[in-house]
Amino acid sequence: MRYVGWLCLFLLMSCVSTKEHTYDPDDPMYRHAVSLAHQYIITDGHIDLPYRLRVKNFRLDREYLGIPIETSEGDFDYVRAQKGGLDAPFMSIFIPSSYQRDFDEAKALADTLIYMVDGIIAAHPDKFAKGDSPERIDENFKKGLISLPMGMENGAPIETLEDLSYFYEKGIRYVTLTHGKDNHICDSSYDTTATWNGLSPYGYTLLDAMNDIGMIIDVSHISDKTFYQVMEKTRAPVVASHSSCRVFTPGFERNMDDDMLRALRDNGGVIQINFGSSFLDPEFKASRSANRKALNELLEKKGLSADDPKAKPVIEKFKKKHPTLFADVSLVADHIDHVRKIAGIDHVGLGSDYDGVGDSLPTGLKDVSMYPNLIYELLRRGYTDQDIEKICYKNVWRVWHRVNEIAASS
Repeated sequence: MRYVGWLCLFLLMSCVSTKEHTYDPDDPMYRHAVSLAHQYIITDGHIDLPYRLRVKNFRLDREYLGIPIETSEGDFDYVRAQKGGLDAPFMSIFIPSSYQRDFDEAKALADTLIYMVDGIIAAHPDKFAKGDSPERIDENFKKGLISLPMGMENGAPIETLEDLSYFYEKGIRYVTLTHGKDNHICDSSYDTTATWNGLSPYGYTLLDAMNDIGMIIDVSHISDKTFYQVMEKTRAPVVASHSSCRVFTPGFERNMDDDMLRALRDNGGVIQINFGSSFLDPEFKASRSANRKALNELLEKKGLSADDPKAKPVIEKFKKKHPTLFADVSLVADHIDHVRKIAGIDHVGLGSDYDGVGDSLPTGLKDVSMYPNLIYELLRRGYTDQDIEKICYKNVWRVWHRVNEIAASS
């Protein structure tokens, strides 16, 4: 019944939350939130548009040119990004862990996804532009263009230091050292193997090279031991491009605990909060798991498989009686509050993981049009305009500038 379980999980992902948010467009504070979303650059550390489009067999021809502009699919397109004030979404060049077995395959996939992002920019020069430096993004913002900076999620394609230079020249500006499994660079938070007990010998060498070239080190996905070894080794500040706070999700090593937040503060780095409900609230994962188990048992009792047409009304009825309770925008703000309390306002940003966490996004933040809702929630809690500016982009820009300064002096 493993197949049924996973298919049922997919079906349950469309359940409607009972926590809904409404916003009064005439509320002066909400109008101010919308204004700030467009007054300030908003950068998001992690959006998985390229891999989603690859799964959809995206092609850069006339038939498909409209996909990133306006679509009912996924979490990101141009129209919704404009509405939400999103100006610099880091396009994730995502390399699944399965590609770690073959460097050539990993490099080929990375090149394909980079080519896709470059092609979107070339096809829509009136809407998108390259975003390989803060200065370039600042200029694009003045022109009304959405920049598409790129980060590589999983260093699997970086077999040699020459590969690092190659991908830097291609426009990659951060590298998430690994993903769901230990790789040749370091150990993963999701893998209990502990292949290297942190960084590999090559990983130590790679960090030096990243500092020298101006490649931002991304500490999302790595194990705790790896994190502290990175903190000891790096000469430059780092980012956690799409992570949240472990105090809300005990035992979930993918998030950062308070000691790690303090170490990140001392390093000068930034944690960019992940919007996925499982990163925000352990009750979400427990609720979805319980629902999946109950639905599997119900279908088995009726002698049905999930792909049986007769199962559809059973599943729909179950969904109505057992809706998934997603996290909400206020819980995202709680994580930001916690980082501010532990590390300070200078060390928090946004790393939604849009198009990467499926339909587990919180109510009030279901796609890239909704950043004003989070800004409104922060304003309600007493955050100043200057605080909002730091969260939206200033903190990440500080890291990026410092990384470039260290590279220039190397």
